[in-house]
Amino acid sequence: MDRISIAEAAFRLTLEDLQEATNRISNDIIETPLLPFDCSDRKLMLKAECLQELGSFKIRAGANAIEQADEKVLQNGVVTASAGNFGQGVAKAAQNRGLPVHVIVPDTAAKVKVEALLDLGAKVTSVSFSDWWEVMMTRSSGLEGFFIHPVAELEVIIGNAGIGLEIVSKFPGVEVIVVPVGGGGMISGIALAMKALGKKPQIIACEIESSTPLKSAKTHGEPVKVERGKSWIDGIGSTSVLAEMWPLLDVLVDDVVVVSHSEAEKALRSLASKAHLVSEGAGAVAMAAAMHPQFCGQNVVAVISGGNIDPKTFSEILDSSYSRDN
Repeated sequence: MDRISIAEAAFRLTLEDLQEATNRISNDIIETPLLPFDCSDRKLMLKAECLQELGSFKIRAGANAIEQADEKVLQNGVVTASAGNFGQGVAKAAQNRGLPVHVIVPDTAAKVKVEALLDLGAKVTSVSFSDWWEVMMTRSSGLEGFFIHPVAELEVIIGNAGIGLEIVSKFPGVEVIVVPVGGGGMISGIALAMKALGKKPQIIACEIESSTPLKSAKTHGEPVKVERGKSWIDGIGSTSVLAEMWPLLDVLVDDVVVVSHSEAEKALRSLASKAHLVSEGAGAVAMAAAMHPQFCGQNVVAVISGGNIDPKTFSEILDSSYSRDN
């Protein structure tokens, strides 16, 4: 599906389409809780997708993509490109259906995520980040099997929309939804759910300072190439916005908040000590962005997207005296 047809099809989605997808994957996911976080100057709720069985929202997308694929194209198994979480979602959904899975991961992927893929029975091929990003852009893997794109796939976006439906069902007065952005599949799904429900909260993307492709695209009015700096946060951050996703992100995302590493580390410690949640870097970025002054006095939801963080990194950051040279 080309980029125009993805956007056009996405904007035509109805509430019934999204609800059907949620029902379709109900055996693969849980409805994650919306947890209050004590703040004196805003009402902040945490959408704890880190509590999904595999520790990430990606099971929603992977399950829906496989569930909607024709059985004939699945005969040779499934191939995807993933930094870890989407691969796990696809691998788990495929495992439940007896399908082999091959996941291409960047060499920057967290070890804990790669090990989880292997535990799920996936075959894993590690390549350089530039080669991995080339697969993301071209969908050409050179491997046998049905390729499922982790972001720019209509069924992936539809699967993620369930997060938005669940937020509104528990917090109908939400005014701001803060979502960490890698490729944009989750924030697009959530925003489309708001549209289908007739709700108009601010849809806020957040990125880490070392890699800001969406912020740069919003500034320039089109995707541009950016540097991807060193970071302990592996679930978000790339060199550009995918051309297929730009028509959606351009329209659906109201603003982008860029978070520093020190803010993300502080948020990670707060999530652990006050909310008792293990979050990976992307979720900590959402938490940090949700605490920015611009959202003072509002009803805010931060999507804590996953909890698959390297244990050593997590324990080091929990030490309040810890400081990483980024």
